[in-house]
Parts: sequence; C-alpha cells; structure tokens
Amino acid sequence: MQTFTPTTDAVGGSVMWTALVSLIPLLTFFIMLVGFKAKAHIAGACALIAAIAIAIFAMSMPAGFALLAATEGAVFGAHPVLFIVISAIWLYQVTVISGRFEDLRSIFDQIGQGDVRVQALLIAFCFGGLLEALAGFGAPVAITATMVMALGIKPLRAACAVLLANTAPVAYGAVAIPITTAGRLTGIDPAHIGAIVGRQAPLLALIVPFILLWILDGRRGLKDAWPVGLVVALSFSASQYWCSNHFSYELTDIVASLVGLASAVIFMRFWKPRGGDEARKRLDIKPAIPASALGASRTTLALAPYVLVIIVFGAAKLGSHIPAWLSSTDIKIPWPIISKGIVDASGDPLGSTTYTLSWLSSPGTLLIITGLLVALLYSIAGKKDEQFRLHFGNAVVEYVRVIYRMRWAAVTIMMVLALAYVMNLSGQTTSIGVWMAGTGAAYAFISPILGWIGTAVTGSDTSANALFAKLQQTAATNAGIDPSLTVAANTAGGVVGKLISPQNLAIAATAAGIPNQESEILRKVMGWSVFLLLILCCLVYLQSDILAGMLPVQ
Repeated sequence: MQTFTPTTDAVGGSVMWTALVSLIPLLTFFIMLVGFKAKAHIAGACALIAAIAIAIFAMSMPAGFALLAATEGAVFGAHPVLFIVISAIWLYQVTVISGRFEDLRSIFDQIGQGDVRVQALLIAFCFGGLLEALAGFGAPVAITATMVMALGIKPLRAACAVLLANTAPVAYGAVAIPITTAGRLTGIDPAHIGAIVGRQAPLLALIVPFILLWILDGRRGLKDAWPVGLVVALSFSASQYWCSNHFSYELTDIVASLVGLASAVIFMRFWKPRGGDEARKRLDIKPAIPASALGASRTTLALAPYVLVIIVFGAAKLGSHIPAWLSSTDIKIPWPIISKGIVDASGDPLGSTTYTLSWLSSPGTLLIITGLLVALLYSIAGKKDEQFRLHFGNAVVEYVRVIYRMRWAAVTIMMVLALAYVMNLSGQTTSIGVWMAGTGAAYAFISPILGWIGTAVTGSDTSANALFAKLQQTAATNAGIDPSLTVAANTAGGVVGKLISPQNLAIAATAAGIPNQESEILRKVMGWSVFLLLILCCLVYLQSDILAGMLPVQ
C-alpha cells in the first residue's frame, strides 16, 4: 500500500524554503479577504486550492491523499464545528420567535443600570468565558454574539466584541482540554502547565475588558465605564491565577467567569456608569422595556435558556461519570486510505486521520437538548399568555430555517477546515513551526507565535497544542530554556490566535447575521491580535530569564 510521511524539508532540502512555501495558503486567504475583499467562501476555496497544490507539488503528497485530507477536514467542519454553530444560533432563535427576546434585553438593562456598554461587557467577557469553559469550539462566540445584538449593539460591532472577549478564557476552554492535551503529548504534568499559563493569560485578561469598552463605544466608552472594566479585569485575572495555581486548572475559567460577573454586579450596586443615555443615542439603541414591568415569571423564562445551558453543559462536562459515558458513545472512523497511508517517521499512522463522530457528547447535541427543553418550557408557558405563544413544532422547524440561512457560511467553515487538514497532514503547518523553532536564544520570544499560528490555522487552541506542544518542548530543551514555559506559551499564544482564525471569523459573521463581512471583521481585530501577541511574547521572554521567579516550582 502507498504511504506518505510528512517532512519539514521537502522543498530543496531546506526547512526555511519549505516553511515559506507553506505560508502561501494562509497568505492567500488573508490577501483575498482583505486585499481583494472576496467573499469568505471564495477566499477559503482559493486558499484550499493553494494548499492542495503545495501538498502535491512541494510536499510530494499523493494527489489522492491531499484530496482525502480535504474531505476529512470538510466533514470535521460540518460536524462538530458547524453543528455547534447552527445549534447555538437556533437556541437564540427560539427565544426570538417565542417573544422572550426583549425581556432578556430588559433584564440585562437592569443589571447594567441602563448602560449597554456594561451589559455587553458582562455578556461577552464573563458569560462568554463561562460558555468557553464548558463548551468551547465556537459555541461561546455564536451564543454571545446573538445576546450582545439583543442589547441593540450593531452586528459588526457585536461580532468584533465577542471575538475579542473570547481570547482571555480560551487556554482553559472546554474544561482546560488544550492544557490537558499538551500535558499528555509532552509528559509534563498538565497542572504545572496550567499553573504557568495562569501566570501569563491573566495579563491578557487585565487588558481585554478595556479594549472591549473601546470597541463598543470608543474613547467615550472607556472614559465612562473604565471603573467596572477594572473590577471585571482584576477579579477575573486574579481568579484565573488563583484557581490555576492553587485549586484546579480544569475549573479555572468557570471560577474566574463567575467571580468576575459577581464582582461586577456587586460593584454596580454602589456605582453607576456615566453617559449611558448618551451612549444609547450615539449607538442608535432604543430603550428597553423596564425590567420592573416584567414580573418574576417573565424574568425567569427570559433567563431560562442560558441557565439551562449552564446546567446541561455543567452536567455533561464536569465530574467523571456522565462525561465518561458520553465520551464512550463517540464513534471512531478511520478515514479511507489515509488512515493507514499517512504515517509518521516510525511508520505509525497519524491519529488525526481517524475521524471521531461525537454524536452525543458534542456541544452541538447538548445545545439541541437545551433548545428542546426551552421550546417545551416556552410552549407550555405560552398557553397561559397569548403574547408569548410558541408551538413546539414551530421551534423544531426553525432549526431547518437556520440551516438554510447559514448555507454559505457552512461552505466557508467547511473550506477553512479542509484547508487546515491539508496543511496539517501534508506537513505544511509543522514546517512553519520547525523553521520558527530554529531561532536559538530568541526562541522564548518566538514560542507564543507558534501557538498563535497554530490556532489561526486550525481554529482551536487544542489543535495548536496537538501540532506544536512536542516541538516546543524539544526546541526549548535544545535552546536551554525551561520546556514547560514554552509549552505553556504555545497555549497562551493560541489564545490570541483564535481572534483571527478564519473559522472563528466565519462563526462570528454568521452569528451576527453579516455573512461575507469576515474581511471587515478581520481588519478591525487584526491589530488587537498582534498587539496582545507582542505583549505575551515580551512576557514569556522575560519569564525565561529576568522574571524566571514568576514561574512555579514543579
């Protein structure tokens, strides 16, 4: 049987030239989006064609293997990624067609004392962090984008805000699976990696709330609402540090998000932001219905979808028995031909050529379960109030409508994941990493960039660690740097890489109802991603030498 082993020096025996050629698909995608303002699915298709051509002609991958790698990536894009996004948007749509949409907005209006900037901050950063901790894989962006728009924030602004807010908690997302994966691949205690990340990521968490206020309302937003931004930043980052170092790295974002939200709510009892009414006028937002007019029943029903999200995901992801049972239902599907045909240097098949169908444990399934519970609850409650009447069947049919509306976004997401799989399985992504790892003493500064690139390509911090964690460990050892530091830096770098991931850009644009505006979103968030990455690079470099005392003792 024909086999293929990815190499990092396929172009002229040079790692550098192989890496530079391997960057072409990524450059193609971003140039098509930003330079030519192409639609996202067109940019994705062009980048995919470039990746397949390079895989075949530069990396010497058999053409059939390259095409099969693309099909596996496309299927992964459909399930679980697209499945999660569609289910998240559908859950939101159930609240819209039931008439509960405005009630939810009124509740947040009361919590934020009428200031939409504060409300958006709490939803995108704190509630989004909680969803990232429990679900990950795009669900937090999809859900919080719809919630922020429910406040009256315009779609483009909402999409940028939730993407940025999703950076700080990503390292500990989905019950810290990126860190657990890094530990498993390197043999380093994941709790130790988590503790180091807990001395890197909180710095980003200190900055992000202020950037959010700037995105939401510019200089005025920062000037008027900085005190609550500071409270959220300090409480979230301090909780991230404490939990990751002294309690449980798996529960870090759950604790940090809840503490950040509770701190803000308490603080708002004694402090009121300035300029809330003026901000509404500037942002062209209509006043919400006074929450006091809702009553206990309407308030409870408006909050029910998101309370149920936390309950369902908490039951499915925390503890050991239920998560283990759910995982046991996963179906492993060796991808035809390449599951045995693509092998590593020792001749063993690559694990990524086996597709896992998580039909029951997927966050998408959990969101459907939540949505069905919400639809049932709303249909029963609606019988007592004609204003909120919802037929259960209408809620189910709405899922089909969401699929139809997302058809082009679906093409984009599947193209992007196909691109990622071709680049990964042909050795293109690894070539970029190996080239960057050969920087010697400067490697500590470079190490977060590897995680940034890995997450930008794959859309997942977990995948970035799967690609580069072992490489980070080896390169650091050769450079005389603590390998635990660079493995943690790979995880932290991935946090800000997710901000510009084509996959996440497509999810944000779709959830916000502005398909084909991925290029505009990218232009608005790219600078922030690079800015946060440079801060992280400087921190890791200092931690490798001058600030080595910051690192925990293993």
